[in-house]
Amino acid sequence: MVRSAFTLIELIFAIVIIAISVISLPMMSQTVSKGIDANLVQEAIFGAATKLNEAVAAHWDDNSLEPGKPNSFARVIDDGTCLNTPLAYRQMPGHINQPLHRRCLDSSATTPANTDVNADITSLDDMEVTDEEIFISGVSVGAQAYKDIYTSTVAVNINASFGLTANNPNMKSIVSTISDSSGVITVLRTYSANIGEVDYYKRSY
Repeated sequence: MVRSAFTLIELIFAIVIIAISVISLPMMSQTVSKGIDANLVQEAIFGAATKLNEAVAAHWDDNSLEPGKPNSFARVIDDGTCLNTPLAYRQMPGHINQPLHRRCLDSSATTPANTDVNADITSLDDMEVTDEEIFISGVSVGAQAYKDIYTSTVAVNINASFGLTANNPNMKSIVSTISDSSGVITVLRTYSANIGEVDYYKRSY
């Protein structure tokens, strides 16, 4: 009479394979979880970079635009260094000497507002946000969130802040900070200058 059964070596191999599976599955799950967390942090950093790009696209100051022309090109706010030349050529030293190229404003008495003085003008001060939620990375189960909430803070600093000298009224720093529940993840910084925009004198097609 023949009976089928496992040999001792087959049984040992089965036990070893099961043990490897039991040990490796949690490690694989932990690795996947860390990979997801790293991807979320990278997405948060991309979010910070996007905030900076949005900020530098805004006008340097509310007073950078000519009065009564909200859709005009941004001009240079005269800090007293603009050359006293004909109106079409009023420019700071070092700028290209051509009509309308980064022209200074008409009045040398104009000073930076550094605050939101005109709701119709999107300037750097309008880009400031505090703890703005970027995305909720995960779903909530009851009162417990599966992943952290990432927030963005954008600060516009004038003159002495973040390495700018106090005697330089023509520079502003824009700092984007990404944080989660454990603290700051990354800080990105860029600068914007009081140099106006180029308005073409003539165009030909």
